[in-house]
Amino acid sequence: MLTRIARHIQHHLIAGTVFCLATASLPLYAQSVQNATVVLKPASAQHTINKNIYGHFAEHLGTCIYGGFFVGDTSTVIPHTEGVRNDVIAALKKLKVPVLRWPGGCFADTYHWKDGVGPRSQRPSIVNKWWGGVTEDNSFGTHDFLNMCERIGAEPYLAGNMGSGTVQELIDWVQYVNFDGLSPMSKWRQEHGRVKPWGVKFWGVGNEAWGCGGNMTPEYYANEYRKYATFMTDWNNSDKMFRIASGANSGDYKWTEVLMRDIPHQMLEGVALHHYAVIDWGNKGSSTEFSEQQYMLSMKAAWKMEELVNKHSAIMDKYDPAKKVALVVDEWGGWYAPDPGTNPGFLQQQNTMRDAMIAGMTLNIFNNHADRIRMANLAQTINVLQAVILTNKEKLILTPTFHVMEMYNVHQDATMIPVELKSPDYVLGTEKMPAVSASASKDKFGKTHMSLVNIHPGATQEITVEVDGTNYRQLSGRILASARIQDYNSFDQPEKIRPAPFKGASLKGNKLTVKMPPASVVVLELQ
Repeated sequence: MLTRIARHIQHHLIAGTVFCLATASLPLYAQSVQNATVVLKPASAQHTINKNIYGHFAEHLGTCIYGGFFVGDTSTVIPHTEGVRNDVIAALKKLKVPVLRWPGGCFADTYHWKDGVGPRSQRPSIVNKWWGGVTEDNSFGTHDFLNMCERIGAEPYLAGNMGSGTVQELIDWVQYVNFDGLSPMSKWRQEHGRVKPWGVKFWGVGNEAWGCGGNMTPEYYANEYRKYATFMTDWNNSDKMFRIASGANSGDYKWTEVLMRDIPHQMLEGVALHHYAVIDWGNKGSSTEFSEQQYMLSMKAAWKMEELVNKHSAIMDKYDPAKKVALVVDEWGGWYAPDPGTNPGFLQQQNTMRDAMIAGMTLNIFNNHADRIRMANLAQTINVLQAVILTNKEKLILTPTFHVMEMYNVHQDATMIPVELKSPDYVLGTEKMPAVSASASKDKFGKTHMSLVNIHPGATQEITVEVDGTNYRQLSGRILASARIQDYNSFDQPEKIRPAPFKGASLKGNKLTVKMPPASVVVLELQ
């Protein structure tokens, strides 16, 4: 075994790889090799991978906002701009976050936006009954969020309060942030220091109306949605507002059927879908101390997204064959038990190579369904669930999920190239699933990018890639891998896992061969 590892290291050093056993090595238990084939079909490319598929989600939950994004405008320890951490702004700009959803989640249907504007000293407090029962002082509100979105270059996606709010409250919010003429709300905005409106395009009409958003039936929600959507804009939606209906919980296909049937499509731009990779809602398991069996179950739960997207899309196709209404997966990611010693209502968890696998595979699914999926939002950005950033006072670390999303951002607004994949199975006991996941695109500069995930934690994948009708001359790549699927970046070892150059691919004409280590993510660039 040691001889094999030494030869593996020597091979990478000779090939010129920046080699680190913790970031680009085979797991020590890897024994087998599997074979997969991929055919890229650039001649069939027609759909754009909307950049908003790479969106994020920031809820008033745990330390996502307070202690995560926002440290307050009086902080002297952590560098900030109007209370928002400068290191967070820099990280999210590097990630090229295209759209950010706020303020919830379940919190959205108890949030009254007017409590979060004006002088901070005069704002009322709110009890966050959903997440830990903590009292918040509303010091982070509409101006703070929308100004932050401008700084990071992200479109804001505001989730409106249908559960405990009113139509008038949502109308007022729309006018406050968007109206450029004279009105009571635009005048109030100007009095609070913002002359020019922000021009918010994306609006959610309630959240999880089937659950924490009101425990509604789909028929009742569809009627309520029609009422709210009517008053948000004019007859012809000349504001070009993108209204997103509260969609199904995972495999609730009736919910999607009713919404597509009962809501006039000229009033509907998007239908949401929520799905989390959960082993067992009653026993979610540790985020770091998990067995290979638990890993398999997590990956199968994540792979369920492919089936969900196919079936919900088929229902939408029946009512909307032109695909004018988008499928918006505005909550997705891995969900485990909270870290020991933390408030269980804060949903704080570590982020391991398992999460990198979930992110890579899920984003490949979204890319490959770009004809219908035009937005998705990872839950959540900082310190909560499958976060891309973790903070601890003045410290900040980037998670494996961050690195995957940064590697994948080359697909944003590129043309999706259809992929024909023949993958071996990853088998564990009676469970099995495809071991390889792939997607590809061509950007505006003519560069082709292919993202590959080897889900198998104990087998190398030797992948043969053929490209119909195209020859390439240049090849480069990056890899994210680690010695164990349980590995993660900690505040003591913040760069244990990070992308490295990938030299395990060779190119000859229109044929590419790729040798991927177990449990790894690779993004290739071809010219």
